[in-house]
Amino acid sequence: MVTIATANVNGIRAAYRNGMAAWLAERQPDILLLQEVRAPDEIVTGLLGEEWHIVHEACEIKGRAGVAIASRLPFHAVRIGLGNGEPEVPVDTGRWVEAELDLPSGERITVVSTYIHSGTAGTPKMDQKYAHLEKVTARLTELAESGQHVVVAGDLNIAHTNNDIKNWKGNLKSAGFLPEERAYLDAWFAQGWVDLGRVHGGDGPGPYTWWSNRGQAFANDSGWRIDYQLATPALAEHASGVRVDRADSYEARWSDHAPLVVDYAL
Repeated sequence: MVTIATANVNGIRAAYRNGMAAWLAERQPDILLLQEVRAPDEIVTGLLGEEWHIVHEACEIKGRAGVAIASRLPFHAVRIGLGNGEPEVPVDTGRWVEAELDLPSGERITVVSTYIHSGTAGTPKMDQKYAHLEKVTARLTELAESGQHVVVAGDLNIAHTNNDIKNWKGNLKSAGFLPEERAYLDAWFAQGWVDLGRVHGGDGPGPYTWWSNRGQAFANDSGWRIDYQLATPALAEHASGVRVDRADSYEARWSDHAPLVVDYAL
């Protein structure tokens, strides 16, 4: 069994101060996919420790984004970014990293940690988000056609359907729930990618993975399901034990997101 966990840590230093290390020691994932790391390489490796193989891309804009893969399994190859050899604009850095890993069975699996822009409706930030989503779509097409086991995980900053956001009526014109954004997920699922959180989480509503810090959103479970593990069809057949590690209380959280954890029989 290989356990893969994805988590937007909302700053890895703050997450560790607030209890991430205890969660990690209890959960013991084999592969850890992190987003919104917001720290340099030496901080990431120092906090996680020497037992991990780590690939990390910090954002060129200090204090923003940042994605990492930490694995107890050895890396066969890594790929950073979606520039295809061309320099990426700073806002697109720290948003995509992938690694090909050697499994104990002798097979290989490609894992991706991704952090999609949040965007702001009606502003240039949405144009940046859509441009990035086009790059993601192109890479997902390549990965889907590779015939390999692939899992793409992270904070996509898009709630797919009404069952993925508590207050969907009040957010129909909000970034993260615009029809144009949701259409990208429609296209990816039509391509064959399997949304393990929904397949194993029932029809919904929820289970949510992010809650605003405003008001009583967490206490009332007024959240969004924006953290995903998307698997290729053959890999999805090996998935089980899919769960959202929602904290018992607001005070017990170490991020404004909850980790999404999946076991794969590989």
